[in-house]
Amino acid sequence: MGKRPFVVLMAEDNEHDIIATKRAWKKHRIANPLYVVNDGEECLDFLHGQGKYSDLEAAPWPGILLLDINMPKMDGLKVLKHIREQTEDKDLRRLPVIILTISRAEEDRFKSYDIGANAFIVKPVGFENFCEAVRTINAFWQLVELPRSGDGFIHTVIHAPSK
Repeated sequence: MGKRPFVVLMAEDNEHDIIATKRAWKKHRIANPLYVVNDGEECLDFLHGQGKYSDLEAAPWPGILLLDINMPKMDGLKVLKHIREQTEDKDLRRLPVIILTISRAEEDRFKSYDIGANAFIVKPVGFENFCEAVRTINAFWQLVELPRSGDGFIHTVIHAPSK
């Protein structure tokens, strides 16, 4: 299909979930580089190219953000709100944000969509189920295209696979 791999940024503080994601990436030979930040403030620093992320090589522009809700310093819903409502950067506002969380709370799901999440995915239990969710997300990206943004990346919307 000729698409170049885009960077995936994952905001996650749980080391077990980070390791599982990296293992799933490797298992399914996902070509997209995966960058991981561990809290909401670090996520915004990455997205704004601030602090230790001021070098473009340390923080290339992501094509998608996988965002956990429950993180230290700043939770995922506050990060999402900043991305959607408190920035003048059009490309940042258009960044596809997928909430990837253990929360099954209806309130979290509704808030996420109200603020502007593109999808809300509850992390499946068990490594094989998690791997299948990662594979499904990746397969979706191979099919969908939306208009290019000002940065030249193709941005798309992901909908959660039902389990």
